[in-house]
Amino acid sequence: MSLDQADPAAPAAAGPATRTTGRRGEGAVGRRKNGRRSGRWWTPWLFLAPALLLFLYFKFIPMVNALTMSFQEVQPYLGNKWVGTENYSTVLQSEGFREAAWHTVVLAAGQTAGSMALGLALALLMEGQSRRLGFVRSAAFLPVVVPIAVVAELWRIMYHPTEDGMLNSILGLVGFGPSGFINDPDSSMASIMLTGIWRGAPYDMMIFLAGLTSVDRGLYEAAKVDGASRLQRVWYVTVPGLRSVFSILFILAAIRGLRVFTEVFLLTNGGPDGSTEVVMTLIYKLGLEQNRLGVGAAGAVLLFGATLILTVVVQLLRRRESK
Repeated sequence: MSLDQADPAAPAAAGPATRTTGRRGEGAVGRRKNGRRSGRWWTPWLFLAPALLLFLYFKFIPMVNALTMSFQEVQPYLGNKWVGTENYSTVLQSEGFREAAWHTVVLAAGQTAGSMALGLALALLMEGQSRRLGFVRSAAFLPVVVPIAVVAELWRIMYHPTEDGMLNSILGLVGFGPSGFINDPDSSMASIMLTGIWRGAPYDMMIFLAGLTSVDRGLYEAAKVDGASRLQRVWYVTVPGLRSVFSILFILAAIRGLRVFTEVFLLTNGGPDGSTEVVMTLIYKLGLEQNRLGVGAAGAVLLFGATLILTVVVQLLRRRESK
């Protein structure tokens, strides 16, 4: 048999086998897809179920109850009385709430700006692959993992207002007189802000370190060749390359600042003379100390609304810049 005579027969002989193999492959793919749709879709939800149940019971149900309580005059064991928006009017017309809201905004802005600036500076100093830097990063990150109650107690000791206090001793070495810190209405807010910056900056540092890995190193070399100084390279190369990181950290730090409670409660409890009263401490006092749970719930809903609006606005601005 010649080569010309054998070629027409080859496709005919191979055709049925090829078609059979193709049908089997398509059938296997179809069975896998049907298996995913029918019997495997619930597997991830099965693993998530315990956490979702905990969130439902300890977070989402209390949130719904707080929203309902904000429209009621809460009377334990006597039945709640529906009062509509009266609790919201009481909160918004209260001079104490307006002052607490202003203190919250000032504290959140100061802590956000300070922690992000210090976190970026620490990230630039600790960027690299050296083994020693790993130990330094871990040491710098310790304030984040230490319980906030311990941090507040340590700073309360350092803020001791006498001349032999830790920070006052340092101020005395450079010729400054003793400061009252958290015991002085003029310096109490700045003292709490400093504590928040010290605790929040290491967290921002780790986020910045992760973001610095995505900055193109060739841009640094090009800027250096063009004669840019180190500060100019940071401003014109590093900062634009971390724009998305800045937006994420701004949201996280702003939410953390608006919900500040523990350090204020443990250091000053809103004093002295209400100079450090924030929304969260005021809500705590209204709800648990004065037993005005409806008014406290209204304040909590307003704080949640402000946080939600801030998050949405930042996300919209971020999308607008990315277009």
